[in-house]
Amino acid sequence: MPITIKTAADIDGMRIAGRLASEVLDMLTAHVKPGVTTNELDRLAHDHIVHVQQAIPAPLNYCPPGYIPYPKSICTSVNNQVCHGIPNDKALKAGDIVNIDVTVIKDGWHGDTSRMFVVGDGSIAAKRLCSFTYEAMWKGIAKVKPGARLGDIGHAIQTFAENAGFSIVREFCGHGIGQVFHEEPQVLHYGRPGTLDELVPGMVFTIEPMINAGRREIKELGDGWTIVTKDRSLSAQWEHTIAVTDTGYEVLTVSAGSPPPPAFITAGVTAA
Repeated sequence: MPITIKTAADIDGMRIAGRLASEVLDMLTAHVKPGVTTNELDRLAHDHIVHVQQAIPAPLNYCPPGYIPYPKSICTSVNNQVCHGIPNDKALKAGDIVNIDVTVIKDGWHGDTSRMFVVGDGSIAAKRLCSFTYEAMWKGIAKVKPGARLGDIGHAIQTFAENAGFSIVREFCGHGIGQVFHEEPQVLHYGRPGTLDELVPGMVFTIEPMINAGRREIKELGDGWTIVTKDRSLSAQWEHTIAVTDTGYEVLTVSAGSPPPPAFITAGVTAA
């Protein structure tokens, strides 16, 4: 499948879908506390997407080749779950960390984003992992500009994470997105600078590093979706949808409640 280049009108549509996805996370934030189940978070998200936003939760019944249909409207990956965790009736407890991944379809366009949440008072180690993973995502975003290469993004994320003592999950990656949930290109979160596809204005893709506190090896659970760390170490992930502009990048998945970019972004220190 070739990489699709979006027009300005296309990106307008994606900006709306991206904001809506981020607003679902804004809405859920107050509900992520000890005692809530991930099923309850899924119900809240589903109702908000369908009834308030008049949109579609993309994960519900999503069925790529080789998979069974995904049964919920969001993904909730807790503690050692890397990605694609299925909401259930187990209550979150103080000290848990959870990634909530939301993809909204609005007027045919997808907006895809995820955030980490620390439930109650988390450990220093858990909060450090979440914080470094957020910065790692932004290290990758900062490399996005016309003429750069996808390998530049992966290299920036990998070196930052590994220098902090963490490991990068390699079996899952970011992806192109638009009217299709997952399209080309694949956006690896590791690699060598100056390699892979060249970035051009109009490309839209996600950057969503999955970073483990322990080793990078993973395994799939029997539900056919949930991915966990083999060594049971904690895992964290953040995700934004990014458009390549004429001069750099635009983050499409932002809303009033979005966490602010790190200081090295707000200071204007981007791609070197």
